[in-house]
Amino acid sequence: MTLRSGMIAWLPVVRPDLRTRAHRCISVGLTEDLRQQQRGFTLLELLVVLAILGLLIGLVAPAALRQLESSKEKITHQSIERIASVLDIYKLDVGTYPTTEQGLAALIARPSGITHWNGPYLKGENVPEDPWGRPFIYHNPSQRAGHDYDLYSLGRTGQPGGTGNAATIFNE
Repeated sequence: MTLRSGMIAWLPVVRPDLRTRAHRCISVGLTEDLRQQQRGFTLLELLVVLAILGLLIGLVAPAALRQLESSKEKITHQSIERIASVLDIYKLDVGTYPTTEQGLAALIARPSGITHWNGPYLKGENVPEDPWGRPFIYHNPSQRAGHDYDLYSLGRTGQPGGTGNAATIFNE
């Protein structure tokens, strides 16, 4: 084929420096590289992806939050059981459970007037807190029948009483 003035022919050219195949536009008396088209996403494609992500987050996030609250309640039950075991060890050493006035601080520092204290019974310098960042509440004697003491957390709401996942979590 013979090129005449004004005609354009597309010829594949291999550029050894890039090792890729490019097209070069050859015009009579003029040679120039064509810019490669930049490929991207259309606005519609982006909106569809955002809608799908929104639906997934709307379905998964509430379930994840429920699971997180359930985990905090389980951790609270386990913490209360652990502290109750430590209180039993304290009673074996001292002979009685700490009074309400002494509180759980008696597990960390020797209360005045106690002779057979073999603590500290808990690590750290502070009274343990529940997963919501509030200290556990301790009463001796118990205000419930059949218990030596009360050890509890006010739960998620921080208010006494409640039902369901807003209930106060007591020692067994």
